[in-house]
Amino acid sequence: MLFDRQVEIAKMNYTHLTLGERYQIYALKKAGLKQSEIAQVLERSESTISRELSHNRGQCGYRPKQAHSMAEERRAKNARMIDAAAWQFAQEKLLQQWSPEQISEHAAISHETVY
Repeated sequence: MLFDRQVEIAKMNYTHLTLGERYQIYALKKAGLKQSEIAQVLERSESTISRELSHNRGQCGYRPKQAHSMAEERRAKNARMIDAAAWQFAQEKLLQQWSPEQISEHAAISHETVY
């Protein structure tokens, strides 16, 4: 059952967390749910929730609006231009369980960009 869930999550295309999802994370955390439970509710990987809570917290803890702004700023600052063919290749190989390192060996994309 757990393996099936992990495969299901791995098959999903990666999308950035939305502001709405960040508010859900905040509310669920406030309600006492564990990171793994929040991940199940949002149908996201546990590592996504863990990274979100650690990378996008301010001095007053995790606040969804601030977290969203921080993530957007970081994404804009780190934005790189990747041609559509290379990105399509990366997405296909991720679905085939290739690692970002394997993808970067065959496409003009760094493994950090694939992550």
